[in-house]
Amino acid sequence: MVAVKRRRGVQLLNAGNQEGYSFLETRGPVRKTGSGYVIVTRPSGGSSEKEGGFLAKRAAKSAMELSETGVKRAAKAVERKYMPIEDDRAAGLSASEDAVEDQVAKPAKPSMREVFGPDGFLEKCMRGGFDRTTVTSDYEYRPAQLEMAELVNDAFETRHHAIVEAGTGTGKTLAYLLPAICSGRRVVISTATKSLQEQLYQKDIPFLQKHFAPNLKVAVMKGRSNFLCRAKLHQMADQPMLKGMDEIDAFRQIRDWAKLTETGDRAELTFLPDDSDLWTRIDARRDTCTGKKCVDFNQCFLTAMQQRAREADLIIVNHHLFFADLALKQDDFGSILPEYSAVVFDEAHEMEDVASDYFGRQISNYRFEELARDADQTLRLLHLGTPSLLRKTQRIRERSRGFFELFPPRDGRFSFTRNEREAFLEQNREGYDSLVTALKSMETEFAALTTKPEELTRIARRSFELRQELSFLFESNEKNFVYWYERRNKGVFLTATPIDVSQILRERLFEQFDTVILTSATLTVGGRFDYIRQRLGIDHAKDRALPPEFDFPNQALLYLPRQMPDVRDAGFAAKAADEIVKLLELSRGRAFCLFTSYSQMNDLFERVRSRVGFPLLLQGTAPRSVLLERFKNTEGAVLFATASFWQGVDVPGEQLSCVIVDRLPFAVPSDPIVAARVRALQDDGRNPFAEFQVPQAVLALKQGFGRLIRAKTDRGVLALLDTRLQRMPYGKIFLESLPRYGTTHELADVARFLEKRGSPERLGARSASPA
Repeated sequence: MVAVKRRRGVQLLNAGNQEGYSFLETRGPVRKTGSGYVIVTRPSGGSSEKEGGFLAKRAAKSAMELSETGVKRAAKAVERKYMPIEDDRAAGLSASEDAVEDQVAKPAKPSMREVFGPDGFLEKCMRGGFDRTTVTSDYEYRPAQLEMAELVNDAFETRHHAIVEAGTGTGKTLAYLLPAICSGRRVVISTATKSLQEQLYQKDIPFLQKHFAPNLKVAVMKGRSNFLCRAKLHQMADQPMLKGMDEIDAFRQIRDWAKLTETGDRAELTFLPDDSDLWTRIDARRDTCTGKKCVDFNQCFLTAMQQRAREADLIIVNHHLFFADLALKQDDFGSILPEYSAVVFDEAHEMEDVASDYFGRQISNYRFEELARDADQTLRLLHLGTPSLLRKTQRIRERSRGFFELFPPRDGRFSFTRNEREAFLEQNREGYDSLVTALKSMETEFAALTTKPEELTRIARRSFELRQELSFLFESNEKNFVYWYERRNKGVFLTATPIDVSQILRERLFEQFDTVILTSATLTVGGRFDYIRQRLGIDHAKDRALPPEFDFPNQALLYLPRQMPDVRDAGFAAKAADEIVKLLELSRGRAFCLFTSYSQMNDLFERVRSRVGFPLLLQGTAPRSVLLERFKNTEGAVLFATASFWQGVDVPGEQLSCVIVDRLPFAVPSDPIVAARVRALQDDGRNPFAEFQVPQAVLALKQGFGRLIRAKTDRGVLALLDTRLQRMPYGKIFLESLPRYGTTHELADVARFLEKRGSPERLGARSASPA
């Protein structure tokens, strides 16, 4: 904790969560500040070597109350310049000066304009020099950033929900982080991915702490499987159960790292593969955790993370952890996050999908395999691995494998309706019952042990929970759930997903908290927020779509070829390959080719690969992060990819100069969840195509196109090979929802644009928007 020392003994301290942040204007020195951060202004005529300052936290009930007259007198003498508190003149005050000081020092409400506005504090501290490792570009005043900061600050001040669409380049992280700090409330910041969490924590937060709030306490929270379990590490060291030299070497490195790391976060282990089986045996998953009974509880990385969160002003999580916590609270299983009073969702367009996962139910063959593996390992570590007990765990392994092999071998997602589940059980009752019996048998054997270690009690509880899930997925018929199964590689997943999460989120989130901020670059359809409001259950919120920071008419050209078959035509793939080859030749590679399915991606990849000389990368041949790095570092590279590259990917500069989308990204209508949501809207007398399918596709297309223009210096071509955009009435909705790109139907225009010989306007291109 940083204390700002004064010669007269006054300090500014961090004093808890329910304290605000303010700007402080002062003609004389600051005193009686209580606790907190303030931005201090330089006294009129005072001297300071540098202009700068920071937010300081103040007590909710400040001791610096002034009379109205005193405030007015002080305001007249103020010169609005910023300075660090250390530079404020505070020494050698007489008693009479102390009395005057009490009359003139009063924290004012934070003004976002003073920070984000022209010649504001943010611009001043940037001029003074900044750390290039945390800020990668020169600062400039952005009207949309100021407007967003004021909208978010107003939501915190007046306690209401807000929805803000803010495109790339707005600077939205600072626009919500600073108001969150100024609110004086404990705020949860929820991002779409762990990589975005790291970006906030490693870049944005250090910048704020350096220039604004040195005492700001921030905690990053991730799921338990991201952290090392010291107890498991020690157990495995005492009784090694390692497979091969690679695991032995990795374990040695992890053991050395455990002595040095402060977080225990596996993200620090750059040498460890994403699919490491070793990590799954030593991570801190809840399933095997003994909590306070663990001998390593006080040194536990999870304990430390939760302690940091309890002391933090801001808690940074990802959507998965947030909704896992919300689901736990719903089931009265306690909580993961400490108490908080407000939430900011960055990349809020992903909320429905993530919430659907965590308010649903799922089992898989992997969960049964992990149960048997953990039971075996625990029995051996506790020296309780009798032949009888080990046979029980082996029987679970055998019965689960036999049961999941009963599902059809084809990969994909398939509906599993009530009639289909009943028919499945009727045909495979023996396999189902034998699996349930194997679980019960192990639970009974554990219960009969004279000594019942906590580790085995937890495994028995996991077995019981799996039986409950199995029963729910096969025997329940709750109307708000769609039941389905998926076979993916070696995995079989049985799932029940809520058809509509709007009522759940309305009750559990938007009615429980008075301030929820949603922001993303893709929230509006046709300039309206109706879709996101309906899908998430937001009844009362202020909303605003901010103007873009980029000059899209000059930076981006949208190419819509005229002579293309319908996407459902047998000749579409061949013609699409021709167009892709021509576009890649014009762009000299440097392109993303994005598809709505793996089959389409693989088909077009095979058709194109022998016709171009550029390095081609294919999703699925390497981890996503590896492919992205290869693309960034390979001249003229072309990436063929599906859904996971439509969003959350940032490749600024000329390395990505073309994004090609083969067809409008409508969700597959046969997908069980999509089909169930369509039926639900039909049953309600509504139009699912207009209210659900088109808006969902619009947001997906906006995300895909959003990969191209990431900075004011970026230029490039967007190509959509689906002529439905031009032929079908709903195409107008897509065009109205996209930025005002220049647009053309001619490859010659594409060539001239990529050669930088002209803007879309000079090429005769039009705005993509009918407006």
